Amino acid sequence: MTRIGRSDLDIFPLSLGGNVFGWTADRDTSFAVLDAFRDGGGNFIDTADGYSAWVPGNSGGESETLIGEWLSARKPSDVVVATKVSTHPDFRGLSAANVRAAAEASLKRLGVETIDLYYAHFDDAETPLEETVTAFADLVRDGLVRYVAVSNYTADRIREWVSLAEAAGADLPVAVQPHYNLVHRTEIEREIVPVAQQYNMSLVPYYALASGFLTGKYRSTDAAGDSPRAGGAAKLATPAGLALIDELEDVGAAHGASIAATALAWLRAQPTVAAPIASASKVEQVADLLASASLQLSSDEIDRLSKASDPAQA
Repeated sequence: MTRIGRSDLDIFPLSLGGNVFGWTADRDTSFAVLDAFRDGGGNFIDTADGYSAWVPGNSGGESETLIGEWLSARKPSDVVVATKVSTHPDFRGLSAANVRAAAEASLKRLGVETIDLYYAHFDDAETPLEETVTAFADLVRDGLVRYVAVSNYTADRIREWVSLAEAAGADLPVAVQPHYNLVHRTEIEREIVPVAQQYNMSLVPYYALASGFLTGKYRSTDAAGDSPRAGGAAKLATPAGLALIDELEDVGAAHGASIAATALAWLRAQPTVAAPIASASKVEQVADLLASASLQLSSDEIDRLSKASDPAQA
């Protein structure tokens, strides 16, 4: 198990992404995926109040609702749930009133008394940061949230958040959720990792498999008729991107591991990373995700993959 930052949250070193629940995974599939993840030792689930409002017919909160129904049905004892605020159609932004209302709505959908890890999903330039920091601190004080975190924040804004929290005697963020993977590295490694190291925060990266490209499924820039995220993944099928896939395949073969598991293992081995986030729309995909958590790459293999990736794509 892995500890998130300065918290006492002990987690499996891979987070199951809930963005697909209520989108490309219906209720039965979502339950099957969650069951397989838990049966394999997984205990860290990531979602957001806005998932999946972009789907026609959805209104937001579908992922939290499905996770809440699963938690109620299965009653797992040690599952850690992370969710986020600022993108639900009814609760946009990070004003104090909105943060409180959104947290209460998330708690109801999840069917829990306390949110384990609560992220500010996207920075809100229209709300003073001090107001947002105070709102999160109040949620911790009132027992609605255990730990605070930030997602998609710049290094400067993270430092400002920490400074405001320290001045107020409030809890500091324990985690940062950035877009980080083998083909999107430069800014994160240059700016976000040093901040995480400075304040003893953990990274919980999303798009860990680059929308599926780092599974090796997309070997062509033509993704017509494929999944909803295929277009973004296929764009990465450049000569440099495909050379990286070949390296991942070769390194993984030495361990009997898939391309996806190898890419996740590389990310997990990076400084300050506690648990990459990866989602599964089919229960058959879960085994690869679980396998990545125990795959130990050598320092030479990690260096080889780092050199093979192209930071210019970041």
